[in-house]
Amino acid sequence: MTRVLIASWEYPPLIEGGLARHVRKLSEALVGLGVEVHVLTRGGEDALANEIAAGVEVHRIREPAHPTDLDEFVNWVGQMNADMLEAGVELGEAFDFDLVHGHDWLVAGACDQLARRFEAPLVTTIHATEYGRHQGWVKDHPQAYIHGVERWITNRSQRVIACSAYMQEQIADIFAVAPGQITVIPNGIDPADLPQPGAEELARLRAGFAAPEERLVLLIGRLVYEKGFQLALEAMPRLIAAVPGTRFLVAGSGTHEEELRKQAKELGLMEHGTFLGWIGDDVLRSLYGIADLTVVPSIYEPFGLVALEAMASGCPVIVADTGGLREVVPHELVGLRFRPRDPAALAEVAIRVLSDPDLEARLVAEAHEHVRRFDWTDIAAQTAEVYADLVGVKAGPA
Repeated sequence: MTRVLIASWEYPPLIEGGLARHVRKLSEALVGLGVEVHVLTRGGEDALANEIAAGVEVHRIREPAHPTDLDEFVNWVGQMNADMLEAGVELGEAFDFDLVHGHDWLVAGACDQLARRFEAPLVTTIHATEYGRHQGWVKDHPQAYIHGVERWITNRSQRVIACSAYMQEQIADIFAVAPGQITVIPNGIDPADLPQPGAEELARLRAGFAAPEERLVLLIGRLVYEKGFQLALEAMPRLIAAVPGTRFLVAGSGTHEEELRKQAKELGLMEHGTFLGWIGDDVLRSLYGIADLTVVPSIYEPFGLVALEAMASGCPVIVADTGGLREVVPHELVGLRFRPRDPAALAEVAIRVLSDPDLEARLVAEAHEHVRRFDWTDIAAQTAEVYADLVGVKAGPA
């Protein structure tokens, strides 16, 4: 049996974003395939140091809350890695790990040292890059530092996992990693994690945002510049004029939230929509069930999990024709794509969907089958194949 140590800076119930859910679902699916999985992660002061959840052995280091200032955050990450390394060394004395698998730059330092100590191969999954998030502007600190760590850890690893062919190309190009060293394995989705309340509860929830005869457009995710929500807001006046009674719902929080609220006010949109802010997973996932359309207007998108969640929940989706979204949403088959950074094109495509009930129904029906391609068991099997290829390989070059 392969025994793997997976490192991640977040793991449920501590959730910062989509990474926590990804690592949990992957770990549990790997256990289902017979892999012994140990997750090294962090927790708050009250977190259990060790627990077994769904067959995954979770080992937590106790860390203080992270700062919001990015410079301070980088220093905090360094201390977290030092603490992870100390805890990982103790784990290595108790368990003979065959492989170390780290997720993103946040755990790179600890993973490198642990893989060397265990004389085990190192796998790194890159979920996004600092270069992509900042459209190539990585000359100044701390972006330059993060970019440097990403370049170093991808070249240090025996194998890099990318969530899309788009990300594979980006990693090969900006980090000079040989394409053959990069394996594309998509993110997964489990429709069982997206249960919808009954019709009465959905109607009650929807009534808080739109009347039955109105159309509700959903914008959901982290409110940061690269997600492109500012483009969707710019498109809303044109959409409302063409489809009277259209309302919007912005669900999520982030560094760009106040700027988006200001933009909506300047566009005269506040009477046509709602900023919901941060909400728990249960309510968040129910929003797909009350929306008539989900819009994913990302400027930079390594994969596109929101689009996948919308499709799995039976909500029509339109997405920017960029990044991993091109792979997640085949155009005209399961959703529609529009030119990125183009509010007029976004509005045109949204109008088309909201004005054509037959098109809406067809997209929903096709998407229902499409999401089966992203089953976690299949994704875990592909990951286990990477492990099998590497087990027994000594730690790579410095």
